[in-house]
Amino acid sequence: MRFDVVVIGGGLAGMACAIGLAEQGKRCAVVSSGQSALYFSSGSLDLLAQLPDGTPVDAPLAALPELARQAPRHPYSLIGAERVAPLSDQAAQLLQRCGLNLQGSNERNHLRITPLGTRRATWLSPQAIPVTPLAGELPWESVAVIGIEGFLDFQPQLAADSLMQALRVRTEVNGLHLPALDRLRNNPSEFRAVNIARVLDLPENRMPMADELRRLAGDAEAIFLPACLGLEEDAPLLALQAAVGKPVRLLPTLPPSVLGMRLHQALRRRLQQLGGVFMPGDRVLRADIDAGRVTGLYTRNHGDIPLQAQQVVLASGSFFSNGLAADFDGVREPVFGLDVDSQADRADWSRSDLFAPQPYLQFGVRTDGRLRALRRGEALTNLYAIGAVTGGYDPLRQGCGAGVSLIGALHVAQQIAAEEERP
Repeated sequence: MRFDVVVIGGGLAGMACAIGLAEQGKRCAVVSSGQSALYFSSGSLDLLAQLPDGTPVDAPLAALPELARQAPRHPYSLIGAERVAPLSDQAAQLLQRCGLNLQGSNERNHLRITPLGTRRATWLSPQAIPVTPLAGELPWESVAVIGIEGFLDFQPQLAADSLMQALRVRTEVNGLHLPALDRLRNNPSEFRAVNIARVLDLPENRMPMADELRRLAGDAEAIFLPACLGLEEDAPLLALQAAVGKPVRLLPTLPPSVLGMRLHQALRRRLQQLGGVFMPGDRVLRADIDAGRVTGLYTRNHGDIPLQAQQVVLASGSFFSNGLAADFDGVREPVFGLDVDSQADRADWSRSDLFAPQPYLQFGVRTDGRLRALRRGEALTNLYAIGAVTGGYDPLRQGCGAGVSLIGALHVAQQIAAEEERP
């Protein structure tokens, strides 16, 4: 099976890279072993929220020179500050072409409201999520935080208490009970955000839900609900909001995340519209490498029939997605045997303080400035590594995981396009 490009990994980095290449006419295949980390995400996308020394970042692009000084192996530093700005613009435009209506700017972070009612700096957020400027407040003085009776993955009282303390917003707390959910509620293992959304998205349940929300909200100016609505698109939320007559916003819940799933599904639809091939439930097990080039990929589902491509992109994720493997001998990349940045002593992989920066989060595949993967100190000429499988950054503490994935993806797509154009 021959393709122009094979992308290993169906998460944010892999899908964005494949879409960027497919938009340039490349025939791409994405090999995805299972659910991507997007299914566990809030739906918001970070660019850069904090420098390695702990300094908060308000303006991500303006902070890139200092980031390069503190972290020269950070993917942004390898790509170059002068390239990150236009690539972040292009990433936002790509997401828009995927049908995603996001709010935010690469010039300045905003704060999204978390499920606990606290605020976290980020780059892009779904329109459904309540946000504030960095130094601003919510546009409402009173909010009704309404949970769903029996739904344990969202605690409205915790969110309401935090909103009152941090933003001095008057809050009302209530629980929504709809007979349409009774069948799900009788089975706690099935009473999850995704299954609830499938019920609440049905048109026949909209008016009963709107009537109950109006009653529970009272004179509150806005309503905050757990993100159990709009599994496929914004239309159910917009219709509910019109029926209620008040702003309705969604707070992310524990995984699986409706907002994260929508993001992944939008990317997959866009790829397939462009003619890309998506191979779910498959895994690349090994590769043929000859004279510094990847010549064949062998997957679990295709057995001895190799996937062949001019270019290969590794976007297999970190430990969570088995893109990196850890054992008593150290950390390794299991498919190609690539060079990995890590600590030799296992005792140095983590810190006993759960809230301290964890060193293992910065482990990952080594790359050059073009994001070509290194093997025994040499770059493989047609293998690139992007996203969480790469090292040199802490996606959680630095608040840059999504940005590294998107910007690296489009940087590599441009590298591949330029390579193809060379005589």
